[in-house]
Amino acid sequence: MVGYSWPSEAELNELKKEVAEMAKRTTEEVRVVVSPYRICPLGAHIDHQGGAVSAMTINKGVVLAFVPSGNPEMVLHSAQFGGEVKFRVDESHHPKKAAKANESTNSNGSTKLEEECCWGRYAKGAVYALNRKGNVLSQGIIGLISGSSGLDSSGLSSSAAVGVAYLLALENANNISVSPTENIEYDRLIENEYLGLNNGILDQSAILLSRQGCLTFMDCKTKDYKLVNLKENDIEVQKSYKILLACSGLKHALTSGVGYNRRVAECQEAARVLLDAAGKHEVEAVLSNVEQEDYEAHKDKLEPLLARRAEHYFSENMRVKKGIEAWASGRMDDFGKLITASGQSSIQNYECGCQPLMDLYEVLLRAPGVYGARFSGAGFRGCCIALVNADLASEAASFVKREYSKLQPELVSKIDQEAAVLICESTDGARIIAAP
Repeated sequence: MVGYSWPSEAELNELKKEVAEMAKRTTEEVRVVVSPYRICPLGAHIDHQGGAVSAMTINKGVVLAFVPSGNPEMVLHSAQFGGEVKFRVDESHHPKKAAKANESTNSNGSTKLEEECCWGRYAKGAVYALNRKGNVLSQGIIGLISGSSGLDSSGLSSSAAVGVAYLLALENANNISVSPTENIEYDRLIENEYLGLNNGILDQSAILLSRQGCLTFMDCKTKDYKLVNLKENDIEVQKSYKILLACSGLKHALTSGVGYNRRVAECQEAARVLLDAAGKHEVEAVLSNVEQEDYEAHKDKLEPLLARRAEHYFSENMRVKKGIEAWASGRMDDFGKLITASGQSSIQNYECGCQPLMDLYEVLLRAPGVYGARFSGAGFRGCCIALVNADLASEAASFVKREYSKLQPELVSKIDQEAAVLICESTDGARIIAAP
């Protein structure tokens, strides 16, 4: 239950060795992309409405070791999933059918679409996105992708991290120069168009833009962003906190989550009611297009469910702005209280969460040294995050592991105990760390 550097030298060497054997190349020829997972302390569920969000990347994530194939063929292996994915980058790859709000589900809550999913779809989605924007790919890659143990489908945007990793590798192999902001759009194409998930741009923005020790702030309507240093780079303040990741034991593929897309639609419906009431019939129905005064003047016209969705949006947007000020001033207590309030609104107003996640959230709030906590990711399954006093991080991790196991013993028995509660730190965004 302690933090560790990522990726480790031993992990890198093993991945390079395996790719060299796959491709019949030397280890010196192997290139490596790291694409970290992200956390979103504030700004939950409002990126798809053009809201303000905050994020940072952590020292856990996806590592993709690869060599250019020398021809259009892609050959991919995964450290977590079986089989080999092979296809050509000069073939057409068409978008998949999106999960719909009324799609039938099986006994464990996943849709039929999930059963058809293959881990190679993100690589095909990256090829689709690059081609869609007019890039000509002449080379595929031979690669091995590996995610941090136990953290797949945990609400840390592992899917976006995978998509970004493939984009960076393909761009590198084909000598294509792409800016981080362009890659945000490319990964959005993977998620929205190719995979059919109606999410915003928080995940890929955080993964591509974040820097160690900073909070990434982004206006998802204007796409403007800034990196907010913690109290003017005060080293002592930066060392004063750690990030706890506590896994619930529940896993969920977001592209099959009917609840996610339904809530996006509900937010849009609330925006439509408010805009129409304000006489702005031609304005796109997203909540960021609703002025605060129009919301206050017409929110009584919303039916209860839509009122809760709108209340979450406007209150969360305000929490992000207050959180940026608290972070920049080094006021961890205030920042943590805002995180906790975000978690409460996600439960009460956005109505995400399930009993195990709620149990985990409550345990984190009782843990020693925790400034604040909330669900991570969509909040339907996965994990919780918390900001914790660095001096009490180990004690807090032990407390959470012990107390959660009392509430959910069956789920805990299925968790990789090495990844049950992790102590993490912020790190730089996605990048190539090894290349000839």
